[in-house]
Amino acid sequence: MSIPGVLPGPKVPRDPATDGWRTPVRARRTLWFVKPGKVVALIVGILLVLPGIAMLLGGAGLTIAYGVARDDDGYFDFDLDRLQTPTAAIVSGDIDFFSEPGEPDWVIDFLDLDVRIAADSVDDGELFVGIGPTEDVDAYLDGVAHDEVTDLDDGAPDYRRTDGDRQPAPPGEQTFWAEQSSGIDPVLEWEADDGEWTVVLMNADGSVGVASDVEVGAKSGLVLAVAIGMLVGGLVLLGLGVFLVVVAFRRPGGVAPLDAPPHEAVAGAEELDTTRQHPVALSARLDPDLSRWMWLVKWFLAIPHFIVLAFLWLALVVTTIVAGVAILFTARYPSGIFRFNLGVLRWTWRVTYYCSTGGLGTDRYPPFSLDRHPDYPAVLDIAEPGVLSRWQVLVKWWLLAIPHYLIVGLLVGGVPYWYDEGDGPWFGGLLSVLVLIAAVILLVTTRYPRSLFDLIVGFNRWIARVGAYVLLMTDRYPPFRLDQGPDEPRWGPPLPPPPTPAAPADGEHEQ
Repeated sequence: MSIPGVLPGPKVPRDPATDGWRTPVRARRTLWFVKPGKVVALIVGILLVLPGIAMLLGGAGLTIAYGVARDDDGYFDFDLDRLQTPTAAIVSGDIDFFSEPGEPDWVIDFLDLDVRIAADSVDDGELFVGIGPTEDVDAYLDGVAHDEVTDLDDGAPDYRRTDGDRQPAPPGEQTFWAEQSSGIDPVLEWEADDGEWTVVLMNADGSVGVASDVEVGAKSGLVLAVAIGMLVGGLVLLGLGVFLVVVAFRRPGGVAPLDAPPHEAVAGAEELDTTRQHPVALSARLDPDLSRWMWLVKWFLAIPHFIVLAFLWLALVVTTIVAGVAILFTARYPSGIFRFNLGVLRWTWRVTYYCSTGGLGTDRYPPFSLDRHPDYPAVLDIAEPGVLSRWQVLVKWWLLAIPHYLIVGLLVGGVPYWYDEGDGPWFGGLLSVLVLIAAVILLVTTRYPRSLFDLIVGFNRWIARVGAYVLLMTDRYPPFRLDQGPDEPRWGPPLPPPPTPAAPADGEHEQ
């Protein structure tokens, strides 16, 4: 497996008129290759990044919950929907705390888990809440009709009924309870212990017809320690994963010098265009002989790409964070990370153009590659920046880009489809609708409307510019302008073609 790239060409002076990015007419290309060891580093790095992100998010959520979601007594509370039954009791499923033989008792003590159950009477009658060994509770309710809570879906209970005709003795008279509480609003607090336990909710006199609003709470002395451990572990895994990803895409000979030329000089074609208006260049060519039906199965054919891109985009999020930190300290975007992120965007654009909102404009299967493929009908280039603004890193993605988020959200986020009840899911977006219209026309007429194609590519060009800006790959603010058509707009007219040599006159010989 090899991923071609290039080494720096000749130094290019900074040009204020073009916002610090220029490209030479020609650039020297030198191939470099990712060796098998670097492929392994990339795979292992991505596999470390995934649990690292999960642990960081979990640790952050647990830390926030520890700070704001606990009550004054340190409990995390969970309200259940009203529990009610026409029978004599409502019981929980078995609560098993390491009851298997051989489990050390110190494990449950180490958890330091406390449980609180608060029941509010619906009809001001006295309730009973108790927790006892499952074996003793089963014997007490043997032959008594009762309901067992089998599931709690967002607090809504599901029950399993056990029939019986025996009238139980008042529960407060039993001696097997580990903890119990009675009254109009009883509150039970229990320090978790080893064994199999069952919680019971009844009327204090054992009569049928139980109804109560219940709040369950739990607290543990390990919550903060677990949260900190998850944060530290997540940072370690994330840092190691990012390091391996960067190593996998590090160019031989070390990091590019600070005065290296822009990306097009590094990874572009032999002939480089100097007339582009924006550092992000997205282009597309419409296949003249598109299949009228193949778009129906392209999404299925592209499933391997979707799987790979899911991992690559997780890595891209991480590498962008690393790049942001580097820009804060050096005002430079690390060259290796830039090439990797650009490769992910190029790969995504090719797949999107092939089978999704990019336009369905080609039947040619996308290559599995991060490299630039100028012969493919969908091409994306981003000029590698020179010096970047340090302060913009802190505000680009959450503040400055908000107006563009609204537009991009309309293009790809979708519009609601309303059910009779008044709400429902969101489907598609403007781009999805336009591409679907083009696909239907292609199916019926075998022709792709050129004007619709130009509009779809223009919308994708807008999205690409916003994406590059949010990913910190350029300081050039995306213009509020719809540049339609297959190619980028120019500063001026294209350079004229070289003159054709005149044919030699009769009797003259070509030198």
